[in-house]
Amino acid sequence: MALAISLLLISCGNNETKTAVATMDKEFDGYKERFVAALWKVYPGWASTAGYHAYDSVLVVPDDADRQRQLEFCKVHLDSLKGYDRDKLSDNNKTDHMMMQNQLESTVWGINEFRAHEWNPAQYNVSEGMAELLNGTYDSLDTRLNSLYLKMQNIPAYYEAAKKNIKTPTAEHRQLAIDQNLGGTSVLEKDLQDALTKSHLDDAKKQAITARAATAVAAMKDYAQWLKEMKVDTPRSFRIGKELYTKKFGYDIQSGYTAEQVYEKALAHKKELHIKMAVLAGKLWSKYMGTGAKPADTMQLIRQVIDKISLKHTHPDSFQTTIEKQIPELTAFVKAKNLIYLDPSKPLVVRKEPAYMAGVAGASISAPGPYDKGGNTYYNVGSLAAYTPEAAESFLREYNYYTLQILNIHEAIPGHYAQLVYSNQSPSIVKAIFGNGAMVEGWAVYTELMMLENGYGNNEDELWLMYYKWNLRSTCNTILDYDVHVNNMDKEAAMNLLVNEAFQQKAEAEGKWRRVTLSQVQLCSYFTGYTEIYDFREALKAKMGAKFDLKAFHEKLLSYGSAPVKNIREMMEQEMAGKK
Repeated sequence: MALAISLLLISCGNNETKTAVATMDKEFDGYKERFVAALWKVYPGWASTAGYHAYDSVLVVPDDADRQRQLEFCKVHLDSLKGYDRDKLSDNNKTDHMMMQNQLESTVWGINEFRAHEWNPAQYNVSEGMAELLNGTYDSLDTRLNSLYLKMQNIPAYYEAAKKNIKTPTAEHRQLAIDQNLGGTSVLEKDLQDALTKSHLDDAKKQAITARAATAVAAMKDYAQWLKEMKVDTPRSFRIGKELYTKKFGYDIQSGYTAEQVYEKALAHKKELHIKMAVLAGKLWSKYMGTGAKPADTMQLIRQVIDKISLKHTHPDSFQTTIEKQIPELTAFVKAKNLIYLDPSKPLVVRKEPAYMAGVAGASISAPGPYDKGGNTYYNVGSLAAYTPEAAESFLREYNYYTLQILNIHEAIPGHYAQLVYSNQSPSIVKAIFGNGAMVEGWAVYTELMMLENGYGNNEDELWLMYYKWNLRSTCNTILDYDVHVNNMDKEAAMNLLVNEAFQQKAEAEGKWRRVTLSQVQLCSYFTGYTEIYDFREALKAKMGAKFDLKAFHEKLLSYGSAPVKNIREMMEQEMAGKK
C-alpha cells in the first residue's frame, strides 16, 4: 500500500509538472510573439532581411536617440524575461529564453562597452537594404519601388548621423567603408534604373524616384569622401584586446568552452592534422615528385606535394561555371547516400557576388529570411576580373580542383544551404532570427568531413590531403583570430602561420589577414561549432551502436534551428532519455 501511494504521488507530481510547463509555455509563446513584433519596430532593416516586410519603407537614422531606444527596449524585455521561470518551460522555450536574453545583453554590451558605432565606419552602408528591395520576389516590383522611394528619404540624415558617430575609426574599417559605399552606389545608379524600366509606374513617379536616388547617391559619395579626408591623429587599433574579445566570444559563440579553451584545442588539432598530412604526402610523393629525395622536414614534404596537386584547377573566366556544374553532383551524392533530405522546392542560385558585398570573402550564401521561405537562396561567387594574372593564379591554386569541391560542400550542399533551409523551417522564430553563428558555420565545416567519410571523391588520397589542408584553415582561423586580437600577432607572424603552417597560397593568406583586421571572434565559429557537433555525433554513435542513424541525426540536429550546439545537444539527449 505504501508503494502504491508513493507511485500515485509521483504520478500526480508528474502530471502537475506537465500542466505547469504547458501553462508557462502558452504564456511564453504569447510573449515571444509580442517580443518579435516589438523587435521589428526597433530594427526595421533587420525585419526586412528576415522576410518581414511591414517596415520596408523605414530607414532608421543611427543617432544617439536610436541607441537610447535600443537600450530601453533591451531593459524592458530583460525585465520581462525574469517573469518566466526557465525551469518551468519546455526544452524548446528554455533555449529561446536563453537566446533572447543573450541577444538583449549582447546589444547592451555592444552599445555601452564595445562601441563599434564610434570606430567602425563600415557598419554604415545602405546598399544592401536597397538591393534587397530591388531583388525581392515577395511583392510586386511597383510596391517594392514605392517602399524604396520612402526609405531613401532618410539616407542623407543617415550618413550625417554616421559622421557624428565616428570618433576614432580604424584605418582598416575606414577603407572598407569607402570601398563598399562607393561600390554600393551602383545599386541606386544602375540597378534601380533597370528596375524602373521594368516597372508600371507612371513617368512622374519614376522621375521622383530617380531624383531621390540621385540625392541618396550624393550622400553616399559624400560620406566616402568625408572618410577619405578625415584627419585622425591617433586611429584606433583594429585589435580589440583580451577583455573585449572574451566577452564578445561569450555573446557571439555561446559555446560550452571559453575562448582560451577553444584556442588551446585548435593548437592541439593543428598538430594532429600535420601528422595526418605528412603520412598522405609521403604516400603521394613518388606519384607527383618522381624519384626525387623526400625532404626530411615534413612541412616541406607536405608543401611540395600540395603545390603539385594545386596546379590542377579551373580558369579565371570559368570559376563560376565550374561551381555551377558541381552543385548537381553534390546533390546527387547526398541523395544516393541518404545523408539528409534536401527540399527540391528550395532552389540554390549561383550568382556573381554583388558589388555592395565585395571585400570580405570570395564565396558566401545569402538565404531568405524565416518570413520569406519561398525566396531564393543565393550562392555569391566573387569575380576574378580585377585580379592580376599572378593573383588569379594564386587564388585558383588555393581553390584547386579538389579544394573547390570542399568549398562547395561547405557553402552549398549539404553545408550552409541545407542548414539555412532547415533553420527557416524551425517552429521557433526566435532561433531563426537569432541564429547562432557557431552552429551555422560548425555545421558547414562538419559536412566537409562527413561527405568524405561517406565516400565522396572515392577516397582519393589527394582529396583527403586537401581536406586536411582545408580543415587546417578553420583550425588556424581560430588561432589567427585569438593571436591577433588577444596576443597582438603581427602580419609577418600571421602570414607565416597561414602560408607555412596552413599551406595557404599568398593571395588567400592576404585575404585572411584583411578579414581578421575587419572582424572579431567570427573566425572562431567554424572550429568551435564543428568540434561540438562532431564530438556529439561520436558520443551518440558510441552510445547507440548499430541503432545510430546518420540521416536521422542530421535532420534532428537541424530541426532545432540555429540554436547553440550545446543547447541542441542538451535537448536531444533529454528527448532520448525520455523515450527510454
